[in-house]
Amino acid sequence: MNMVFNEENIGKLLDEAISEKRIVAYYQPKYDAVTGKVNGSEALARWIGKDGKLISPGEFVPLLEKSTLITKLDWYILEEVCILLSERRKRKARNVTVSVNFSRLHTSEPTFIEKLCRIVDKYELPHKYIEAEITESALALSDGKNIIDFISDIRDAGFSVAIDDFGSGLSSLNFVKDVPSNVLKIDKSLLSGNCENEKERIVLESIFSFAQRLKLSTVAEGVETKEQLGFLRTCGCETIQGFYFSKPVTASDYEALLEGDVSETMPEDIIITQPAASATQLLLDAVFTCFPLIIMSNLSRNSFYMMVYENFTTTSCPSTGVYNELIMHGASTMHPDDRELFIKTFDVQDQIDSYNNGQRKRRVVTRQLGDDGVYRPVETTNYYVKNPSSDDILAITLSRPVEDQY
Repeated sequence: MNMVFNEENIGKLLDEAISEKRIVAYYQPKYDAVTGKVNGSEALARWIGKDGKLISPGEFVPLLEKSTLITKLDWYILEEVCILLSERRKRKARNVTVSVNFSRLHTSEPTFIEKLCRIVDKYELPHKYIEAEITESALALSDGKNIIDFISDIRDAGFSVAIDDFGSGLSSLNFVKDVPSNVLKIDKSLLSGNCENEKERIVLESIFSFAQRLKLSTVAEGVETKEQLGFLRTCGCETIQGFYFSKPVTASDYEALLEGDVSETMPEDIIITQPAASATQLLLDAVFTCFPLIIMSNLSRNSFYMMVYENFTTTSCPSTGVYNELIMHGASTMHPDDRELFIKTFDVQDQIDSYNNGQRKRRVVTRQLGDDGVYRPVETTNYYVKNPSSDDILAITLSRPVEDQY
């Protein structure tokens, strides 16, 4: 006989199911979009009837959401997740972050953070293994300042925060601007068919672009086809979740997936499968490794801004300002015998004249004072470039320490 849920009996039935361990956590794995490795999962509540059959969440979750009982379910699933992760940690088995859904009602719990930390700490788990997942609709229904403070408190406690179902509501961009989340989970409603609709593709490309610029990790939900996966890779989507890889599975099946580590569906060469954004980032990483100081200058307007300044041994340069002042600042950190050479080499008007006469780069090696008081040779090269939208003469300065020059 099928169990009938209603507002009068849902609380009693939930307590019985919890006490009899008939509420269990299923796990839907998340996969790295490029490598196919399981890099996380989402814990989902499943109710097992007394006849052993699974009861659809649609039969009980809406009723629980009408009352505060949904918070009891959330806390119970969190504890089940912690038990699994703790047992795996004791066995020194591989663990990845598991996201747990939290209702908007938790924003009204005055001791939410304390309880979250208490449960996770009871199992001696690093907080990085738990991600709080909050739906976009829950954000929209909550007080703006309260939800921002709520999410900030979660992050301050060392947990990650994901905005679930992003794109399903009308206030998405406004909340992304204000809410300090770590992860955007792109709602499956934005994926129709095989991503063949041009407007849909443009919307998705735009979402992933601004997410990357805001330094937000991205997860695409509801991925069901190889064509969807291929398009999402080109957008730079980092993580995939959906039936194409795996439906929600039991804890034991999930552990088996973790032990297998790599999805059988993605054996391709990473050089071929990586999105353009990832390839570009690898290129930039290599450039920044070779040249810890990179400056973009507009010689026509006597201005500059610092693109990167890492692991350099001299006094830090201003991040932006007047180019002539930058050259004088750099010269002041050099050996007295090299200062005039440096200033003449990077004289603004001389560079402009040389560019107009066909020169496309100039290079000089000078001795620069390190933080340890020792002068060491540094190579500084200007490469002259043009933006097709402007007649201004631009220079990209690459600077790096050089050995065995003196």
